[in-house]
Amino acid sequence: MTPHLFTLLTRPDQAWSDIRRDEEKHSTNYLLHLLLFALLPAVCMFIGTRYVGWSLVEDERIRLDTRSALQLSVLIYATIILGTFVMGFFLRWMSRSFDARPTFNQCVGFIAYVISPFFLAGLGALYPTRWIAIAVLVAAGVYATYLLLVGLPKFMRIDSRNSFLYGACTWGVGLLVLVNLKVPMILLWMLVLDPTYERDVLQDQSYGIGAERAQQEPGGLQR
Repeated sequence: MTPHLFTLLTRPDQAWSDIRRDEEKHSTNYLLHLLLFALLPAVCMFIGTRYVGWSLVEDERIRLDTRSALQLSVLIYATIILGTFVMGFFLRWMSRSFDARPTFNQCVGFIAYVISPFFLAGLGALYPTRWIAIAVLVAAGVYATYLLLVGLPKFMRIDSRNSFLYGACTWGVGLLVLVNLKVPMILLWMLVLDPTYERDVLQDQSYGIGAERAQQEPGGLQR
């Protein structure tokens, strides 16, 4: 599966032809790719939220305890797997309008490879900050769109003139699936599983702490 990932990032035209040929021989060839690489964002999220943490205000670091971070990672992994299969169902359903006749497994496999950039973007969760998340998700979204438009005529074997419309429909359904899976997942984690947060306040090293810090009167006079 690794050669397909590398080729998708370097020569997507050739990659889609190879993937379609492999999927015709073994219809569940995509499973290892999906189950393995979906672990990347889940594991990175666990490390980032448990050991690195994030900051909402100056001099404060927030982390999750082990239980909460593990629960979040498992939910993310399960949502990725479920979302891929749901998208595969819709992709096959829409294919009837574009004179394509892929199997369900081929549609799920196609989605699994299209979202590969998002698997790699999961590395950004190692240091969970707003700007890193935005940057990696935008980059992954752009390249995933490119893979989608290149892959539709190659993998689905449809007229290239229909690729843009098919791709736009796929993106629209993908956003709906994302919202309808992610929102319940987050609500389940926050309201039912009740995550535990750990807050660390960084001490100002220019002063002593506790009794060692000098107390000043108004006007700068010391006691």
